[in-house]
Amino acid sequence: METLTLDRALSLSTDKSLNPIIDKVLNSERLSFEDGVKLFKSNDLLTIGALANYITERKNGKYAYFVINRQINPTNICALDCSFCAFATMDKNDPKAYEMTYEEILQKVDYAVKNGASEVHIVGGLHPDWGFDVYLKMVSLIKENYPQIHIKAFTAVEIDYFSKISGLSYEEVLKKLKDAGLGSLPGGGAEIFAPRVRRVIAPSKIGWQKYLQIHKTAHKLGLHSTTTMLYGHIETYEERVDHMVKIREAQDETGGFLCFIPLAYQPENNDLNITDHTHGVDDLKTIAVARLMLDNIPHIKAYWVMVGEKIAQVGLNFGADDMDGTVMEEKIAHFAGAKSPTQQQKEKLIRLIKEAGKIPVERDTLYNKVKVYE
Repeated sequence: METLTLDRALSLSTDKSLNPIIDKVLNSERLSFEDGVKLFKSNDLLTIGALANYITERKNGKYAYFVINRQINPTNICALDCSFCAFATMDKNDPKAYEMTYEEILQKVDYAVKNGASEVHIVGGLHPDWGFDVYLKMVSLIKENYPQIHIKAFTAVEIDYFSKISGLSYEEVLKKLKDAGLGSLPGGGAEIFAPRVRRVIAPSKIGWQKYLQIHKTAHKLGLHSTTTMLYGHIETYEERVDHMVKIREAQDETGGFLCFIPLAYQPENNDLNITDHTHGVDDLKTIAVARLMLDNIPHIKAYWVMVGEKIAQVGLNFGADDMDGTVMEEKIAHFAGAKSPTQQQKEKLIRLIKEAGKIPVERDTLYNKVKVYE
C-alpha cells in the first residue's frame, strides 16, 4: 500500500465528513469519542482501512506477527452462567463437562514444547471445587517441568474468583501466581464494558472497573497483558467506542497492555438468540477503528480463530499487525460455532502474511522478534 499523504487520503475518501478525522490522524492527534462513533457509522471502509494501515505501518513498519503457542482450557465447569457462552457448564454431570488432571495438562504442554511453542495460554471455567492452590500448582508444575515456556494464564475474571476463594487481595493473588511462574495475563473477560450489555450477557461477571483494576495491578507488578472486546451481539457503536476509550485511559496510566484483540461474537449454542455471525465489513471496520482509537497500544490483533483466515489476512491491511498463532487446540470459540480450524500451521501463517504484503515475524509473548521471514 502506497505511503498515505493528507492530499491522497482526501482524494480517495467518499465520505467528506471524515476529512477532520483524516487531518487528525495524519497530524498525530488523538481521536475523540465522537470521532470513533463517526468512523463506525461511515460506509467509507477503504478510507478507514487506509488510515488504520497508515498508523500500523508508522508504528510497526510492514511487520506482521505470529507466535507458536498452544491454548489449554483446564475445565469447562464454571460457577458462572453467562448467556453468551457456549463453552462452560454449571452442571458437573453435563455430558460435555470435563476437568483435566495435572498430568493431562502437562501432556499438552509437552506436545506444545515439542512442536516449537514458546507460549501456553491457559483460560477456563471457574471450577466450584478447585481451590486457589490448584491453580498455583498448575502454574508451578508447568514452570518446573518446562522452564523455557511462557505461561500466559487466567483472565481478570479468574483472578477475581481466585481472590474470592482465597481471601487474598488482587495484588497478593497476582504475586503468588507470578512467583509460581506466571508470565503475563490474557485479556479475556472484558466483553463490552457497558453495564446495560453486561446485565444481559454476563450479569455475574465482574464489571469494567474491576477488570481494569486487575490489569493495572498486574502491570504495576511488572506483568504485561492483552485486552479484548467482544462485539457483534447486542452492543451499540457508542458502547464499542466507550469500551475503547476506557482501555485507552487505563493504558495512559500504566502502559502495560501489549495488544488489543477484537473478538467477533460466535452465535451458536448459547442463550442470546442471535443467529448471524459477524460480517466481513464489520470485522474489518472494528479492527481499523480500534487501531485509530487506541493510539497508545502497540499492537492490534486480527484473531483468525474468531474471524476466520480470510478476514484476518485482509485485516493486516486494515490496522492489524498480529494474527495470534498456531493455537494447537481451541475450545471456547468452537463450542460456540466458530468455523475456523482448531489449529494453524506456522507455514500457513507465514504464507497468509506474505500474501497480504506484510513481512512475517515469529514473536514471543512479549513481542520480541524470534525470526523474521523476509
